[in-house]
Amino acid sequence: MNAMIIGTSTEEFFPSGCRMETAATKYGDVDYFISGDVLFVLRHKAGHKLAPSAINYRANVQILKDMGVDKVITTHAVGSITQKLLPTGIGIISDFIDFTSMRQSTFFDGISNPVKHVEMVRLFDEEMKMEFFRKSISQNISVSPSLVYVTTNGPRLESPAEIRAYRALGADVVGMTLNPEVNLIHELGIRLLSVCFSINWAAGLDEEGVSFIEKESLKRLSENVMRISISSLEK
Repeated sequence: MNAMIIGTSTEEFFPSGCRMETAATKYGDVDYFISGDVLFVLRHKAGHKLAPSAINYRANVQILKDMGVDKVITTHAVGSITQKLLPTGIGIISDFIDFTSMRQSTFFDGISNPVKHVEMVRLFDEEMKMEFFRKSISQNISVSPSLVYVTTNGPRLESPAEIRAYRALGADVVGMTLNPEVNLIHELGIRLLSVCFSINWAAGLDEEGVSFIEKESLKRLSENVMRISISSLEK
C-alpha cells in the first residue's frame, strides 16, 4: 500500500465516495480514508481542527507503519521566499531547516524506543521524485525541482525580519508542517517524497502585506497537486 499525508486545501480534494475512518495507534488516534490502494491521512484531523504545533505527528506516521505502507507523498501549502517557487507554483522539497519547538520529533526518544541517531542526508526518494516529474510533464504542469523548506511553529505567520533571516540561511519556501513529519517517516524507513505548493509571498515580499492567491487559483492548484501525486503513487 502507498499513502499520502494531506493538509491545507488538499484535504478538500480527495477522491469521492470515500468514508472517513478513525484508527488507534500507540501514539493516538488518526483520521484517514482509503481509495483503491492509497491510504490518505488527514494531517490536521477531519475538519482541519488542529494547529500545526498541535498535530500528533507520531500517530500520523505510525499508522503508515501499521498499515504496511511502502511509499508516502506529503503535501504542504507554503509561502514563497525566493523566485525558485512563485505563488501558484508546485515544487519538490529537497532539504529543510527546522525552527520548530516543543514537538514530538522522534520515535527514538529513549522512552517509547531506545535512542537511535538517524542521518538526514538521503531523506527524499529519487525514484519517487522522477515519477512525480513524469506525471507532471504528461499533464503539462511545471514543477520546481529542488527547494529548501524552512519549518516554523505557527499558527502565526512569520515577520519580515524572520523571512529575511530564513532567506539568508538558504530557504526557498516557508511552512509549518514539514517537520517533524518527514523526520519520523524517515526514521521508520518508509520511502518519502514531499511536495509543496505556494499560496502567497512570505512576509515583507509583497507590497500589499501577506495576500493569498484567489480561491479559484487555490482550488486548481490543490487539484493539480492531488492528481499528480495520486497518479504517481498508482504506478
